[in-house]
Amino acid sequence: MKRILHLMSSLQGKDSYSIKLGTAIVERIHEKYPGSMLEELNLVDPEIPHLSPAVLRTFFSPLDQLSEEDKKAISLSNSLVQQLLAADIVVIGAPLINFTIHSALKAWIDHITRAGITFGYTEAGPVGRLTGKKVYIAMSSGGVYSEGPGQANDFVAPYLQAFLGFLGMTDISVFRAEGLKVPGVKEYAMEKAIESIYID
Repeated sequence: MKRILHLMSSLQGKDSYSIKLGTAIVERIHEKYPGSMLEELNLVDPEIPHLSPAVLRTFFSPLDQLSEEDKKAISLSNSLVQQLLAADIVVIGAPLINFTIHSALKAWIDHITRAGITFGYTEAGPVGRLTGKKVYIAMSSGGVYSEGPGQANDFVAPYLQAFLGFLGMTDISVFRAEGLKVPGVKEYAMEKAIESIYID
């Protein structure tokens, strides 16, 4: 049995390709690991707030020096961190928007990047502490960005791989529903994406 965390960052709701792809990944995980527990988190409804100066300040304050207002400010970040720590498998829905991720997914990233908790500093440099987790990225895009001229403009998969690796999550698989607006490609894009899913 595994604990699965499915993050969704699409504005398209039930029509979202990244959510459909992420859901298909979750279904395959359940097939391999029957009885697994699923927790879903929609980052855009309600939207995860961007970091504020007040929240950031609490990240670097000793616990015994936090006021009640500080504790309230940091509560969401603490909750998101605990949710991530508890997960064995993380499925991240990441539609490409203007060449990069949605700002709500970036806000989630900012909340869970916590020195001393999700990564630490050593004499050799920073070391990620979120090891042993499997991550699947469900990426969607109107154009084709896995190869060809569009590849240079993909700031979704490379960014997420670099960031997640920084936190210690290096076992990452990326599945793409791409070319969703390209004639001759869009008709089969989702079918191709779902067929490409493999759970290791």
